[in-house]
Amino acid sequence: MRLFLYYLLVLGSNYVISTYGPHQRAQMTGDILLGGLFPMHFGVASKDQDLAARPESTQCVRFNFRGFRWLQAMIFAIEEINNSSILLPNITLGYRIFDTCNTVSKALEATLSFVAQNKIDSLNLDEFCNCTDHIPSTIAVVGAAGSAVSTAVANLLGLFYIPQISYASSSRLLSNKNQYKSFMRTIPTDEYQATAMADIIEYFQWNWVIAVASDDDYGRPGIEKFEKEMEERDICIHLNELISQYFEDHEIRALADRIENSTAKVIVVFAGGPDIEPLIKEMVRRNITDRTWLASEAWASSSLIAKPEYLDVVGGTIGFALRAGLIPGFREFLQQVQPKKDSHNEFVREFWEETFNCYLEDSPRLQESENGSTSFRPLCTGEEDITSVETPYLDYTHLRISYNAYVAVYSIAQALQDIFTCTPGRGLFANNSCADIRKIEAWQVLKQLRHLNYTNSIGEKMQFDENADLVANYTIITWQRSTEDGSVMFKEVGYYNIHAKRGGKLSIDKTKILWNGYYSEVPFSNCSEDCEPGTRKGIIDSMPTCCFECTECSDGEFSNHRDASVCTKCPNNSWSNGNHTFCFLKEIEFLSWTEPFGIALAICAVVGVVLTAFVMGVFIRFRNTPIVKATNRELSYVLLFSLICCFSSSLIFIGEPQDWTCRLRQPAFGISFVLCISCILVKTNRVLLVFEAKIPTSLHRKWWGLNLQFLLVFLFTFVQVTICVVWLYNAPPSSYRNYDIDEIIFITCNEGSVMALGFLIGYTCLLAAICFFFAFKSRKLPENFTEAKFITFSMLIFFIVWISFIPAYFSTYGKFVAAVEAIAILASSFGQLACIFFNKVYIILFKPSRNTIEEVRCSTAAHAFKVAAKATLKHSTVLRKKSGSFGGSSSSTPSSSISLKTNGNDCDTTSGRHKPRVSFGSGTVTLSLSFEESRRSSLI
Repeated sequence: MRLFLYYLLVLGSNYVISTYGPHQRAQMTGDILLGGLFPMHFGVASKDQDLAARPESTQCVRFNFRGFRWLQAMIFAIEEINNSSILLPNITLGYRIFDTCNTVSKALEATLSFVAQNKIDSLNLDEFCNCTDHIPSTIAVVGAAGSAVSTAVANLLGLFYIPQISYASSSRLLSNKNQYKSFMRTIPTDEYQATAMADIIEYFQWNWVIAVASDDDYGRPGIEKFEKEMEERDICIHLNELISQYFEDHEIRALADRIENSTAKVIVVFAGGPDIEPLIKEMVRRNITDRTWLASEAWASSSLIAKPEYLDVVGGTIGFALRAGLIPGFREFLQQVQPKKDSHNEFVREFWEETFNCYLEDSPRLQESENGSTSFRPLCTGEEDITSVETPYLDYTHLRISYNAYVAVYSIAQALQDIFTCTPGRGLFANNSCADIRKIEAWQVLKQLRHLNYTNSIGEKMQFDENADLVANYTIITWQRSTEDGSVMFKEVGYYNIHAKRGGKLSIDKTKILWNGYYSEVPFSNCSEDCEPGTRKGIIDSMPTCCFECTECSDGEFSNHRDASVCTKCPNNSWSNGNHTFCFLKEIEFLSWTEPFGIALAICAVVGVVLTAFVMGVFIRFRNTPIVKATNRELSYVLLFSLICCFSSSLIFIGEPQDWTCRLRQPAFGISFVLCISCILVKTNRVLLVFEAKIPTSLHRKWWGLNLQFLLVFLFTFVQVTICVVWLYNAPPSSYRNYDIDEIIFITCNEGSVMALGFLIGYTCLLAAICFFFAFKSRKLPENFTEAKFITFSMLIFFIVWISFIPAYFSTYGKFVAAVEAIAILASSFGQLACIFFNKVYIILFKPSRNTIEEVRCSTAAHAFKVAAKATLKHSTVLRKKSGSFGGSSSSTPSSSISLKTNGNDCDTTSGRHKPRVSFGSGTVTLSLSFEESRRSSLI
């Protein structure tokens, strides 16, 4: 029973081998069999199967000349290896090559024949039968072309670990070794191509593009990777569309409408030639010539699109082409093809008929023509000269896919050679064993291919990476019209080096590109016009980031290049120019010695010092005169010295602030003013106490001795010094550059502590207020020629100046802060100098007759009699009130009368004697006080 089952299985297997799989194939027997999958046609005829009858096999249409050349490259490589005495000697390679028709269904139909044979061989039925027509198992498959086709094939071949080496499938999904265990390729993955496309768009500064991808496993992953790369570069995709060669006409027209209405001028296409062809035809029909195409390697050199009649639309296309390889002898091999010679290759007959537009004898297509199903063609002999016609088949100037197929075959042969020459104990299999080349299995070849590392005949190193991809680089080409015959010419304009660092991978010679076939200027494909220098891109609501409006940079910011995303803030010491295109150094400002304002303040300070020194000189020169003596000349000297310090301190506020000047100027000003006001306070209070004392005693004289006056001045000043020392110790002022003002850097002093400055000025004002109180109280005293009146006035000036200073100080900035304080110092200093000393200097120098002891005594005596008269008058008034309350009649009460008469001759200043006169009457008490006050208006 078991033998019977095996017999049936063998019969069934022989039937499968002889009948299963596409009838049209290229086949040759050998010791080791390789499979091949090539797109001999661009697609299949669209036919609705209603299943009313047995379904028929789908017919392939539109012969692919380039696909046939790729097939020829595989056959040429196998023949070279079979004729080689070095590579696989005494071993013959055979092949079985099928047409995929660029569709998954046809590719799987062919792949099943590979898998079925391997499955039968795995049953080991040799002991039960002797199959003379036995076909060996397919140990490796070369193909397929399209990524979508290879994905389906890889799923099936991977189940049996049959190695598959694709020459044109670049989808990055195929790098997943967990899913596609036996897939390998000799073409770079789209992982790199998508990055390269994004780099080109960034290189030409485009940011608004259209993306079109084929609706399969090649286009979708490729465009997905491209989108991620664009996001990293902040480049926007306006339209993202899928396309297929099987789209209905209305779908193609709708897609063309969207592209035509788009403002994007660059179209990135991840698709094969058959898929993009319907769209190109529609664009040609509409004559849309203002678009720039960026082509993936799948159609960058497609003969379907690269036609002279399409160049007005696709001229200037930038495409990625695979590296071109050299295949010695391949040109002659292509030219030697003939239907009669290549009987093992059934595709040659159709190639010949499509090339010469004829029918060979006994052609099945001839019978269809006679039945009227196809157009009429003449007969041909099969001996025509292939070199006399122009066909993509003979375009061997840049062998790219053909070279990849050639390399794939040689990679398999080299893996077999490694197995053939393997030394036991150094193999890749269990216990370092080697495989038997005569009984080789597919999984053993796959293992050897994964460890493949060799150098081919032209010196190129061949090695698959961890993803079983053969790493390679891209050549960048552009489509141009040939000046000789008007045909499409692929011109190399650059390259893309996958292994280089970012920024050095892309190299393009822009001078070789003719955009849209005619123009040398790079086309504009941006959502918005580039922003000029001095502006930045501003966001527009509800629009992509690539669409923006140009906004002028703010003051203090600049942009010095076009299309800036942000404005750069100028350094602290710089400011932007009017156009905001660059920054210039800010002008440094401070209260300079050379500017007019600084010169004016310096002159005023010097004048103040000179005037004060002059007054001091006058006081020293006339130190023994009554006026100088009466003004307490020792304190006057100290007062004049303090005024010199006050004037001098204002000079420290002029010039570039340094740390030492900032720390010196406030203490110098504060101590100088306190010393000045302390002297005035002591002088004023001494006069007040002396005149208000009824009888000057020794205690008064001792208390108000000169030493004690200086001691008080020292104590008052010491308090200010203490404030300054604490300030400088805890928060010392320092030089500060203020960058907050536009176009100007103000160098000012940072006071360190505003509270300390407030204490310094507040203490000064406190002393001034006390001084003002004493001066106001003693304003009518005659001492020092009514000096108290002028001190009062000087204190009023002081308060007006410094009360005005406070708001002015806090409302100004920069150099004006120092100027305000310097003006306040000078104003208050001049007020003190003028009010206290100028009247005395005037008398000393210009009215010496009044600078006498008699004048001083006269004013003092007059003051004494005035006080006495007021006291007597007050006393008599009190008595009258008392008598009136007892007697009720004024006639019986003694009356007193006081008469004060002043005669200009009573005080004779010329004789140097004063003649006060007092008279008493009888009966009623009469006090008559008469005196003269010569020039009573002295210093009022």
